[in-house]
Amino acid sequence: VQLQASGGGLVQAGGSLRLSCAASGLPFSVYGMGWFRQVPGKEREFVAAISRSGGSTYYADSVKGRFTISRDNAKNTVYLQMNSLKPEDTAVYYCAADKSYRSATMLQRDGIDYWGKGTQVTVSS
Repeated sequence: VQLQASGGGLVQAGGSLRLSCAASGLPFSVYGMGWFRQVPGKEREFVAAISRSGGSTYYADSVKGRFTISRDNAKNTVYLQMNSLKPEDTAVYYCAADKSYRSATMLQRDGIDYWGKGTQVTVSS
């Protein structure tokens, strides 16, 4: 199983980035998917989640209204559109897969079946 995240980079505050996570080696459409982020010295924190069908999404309060998660089951890919970025959004972003995920709630770190390797997002002020 591989989750390959891409799309990170350096952007100015107020700018946008779109992260992608391509999955292989698993039946993508039966997994809830999501994104977490982590900065050095802190725990990995939940950002956004999406149900198997894509019909339900859930966001951390810190990104609600600015980030949008989506998925394309035909392409085995989950996306995170990040708008109005702030310096405090700077982190390594990880995609995650959880077969037990039920919609309208956050993903739990200890329930994740597979993690991607992460992509760095840096927002300058």
